[in-house]
Amino acid sequence: MDWPLLGSLAGDERAAVLDATRRRSFARGEVVFHEADPSTSLHLVVSGHLAVRVSTADGSTALLNVLSAGDTFGELSLLESAGAPTRSATVACLDAVETRVLPAAAFRALCEEHPAVQGWLSALLAQRVRELSERVRDLMFVPLDRRVHRALLELAEKYDDGRRPTVVPLTQEHLADYVGGTRPSVNQVLQRLVADAVVGLGRGRVLIEDPAALHRLAAG
Repeated sequence: MDWPLLGSLAGDERAAVLDATRRRSFARGEVVFHEADPSTSLHLVVSGHLAVRVSTADGSTALLNVLSAGDTFGELSLLESAGAPTRSATVACLDAVETRVLPAAAFRALCEEHPAVQGWLSALLAQRVRELSERVRDLMFVPLDRRVHRALLELAEKYDDGRRPTVVPLTQEHLADYVGGTRPSVNQVLQRLVADAVVGLGRGRVLIEDPAALHRLAAG
């Protein structure tokens, strides 16, 4: 398994990071951690898909992200200056998941032996800031239909298993959360895509029928 941001480390440093992790397996529907839980470790996703959700002002939850193999989460737990951090979101398994868990204490020991590992965390945090900045920019300036197109394309890549059509097993309500829209408005965008044979709709899923057309729409 390859994690892109580990590529910035030399071979021995990368091996040291992976050697310091322990494997964890989670069942479909299992919660890895809840929002406001103590934050003590970073997870490297080996396989499976996870939903990142946050609480909203009305007491419900909103889907912020979907993670898949090669992604990481929980990086704030590795910051010494964070004091006693808590989890900023709930992460739950959408299917069977395996991760490699790097405890904060193990990370600090790694930094003493391999100083470059601290730079890896900086790169990881910088990547997270870029992702959040892009998300805010899209919510503010990109029309909803294009946000839906981009989200479907991103999710299709996460769920691509080589078979066609690619099945994205998210409800329209979850997709609306993901793009910052309402379910009725997102449904209108999806119905136009259905009419153009770009996607199909099933119960709790979207089928990507024409990835090339979706690429063109997402590019604008």
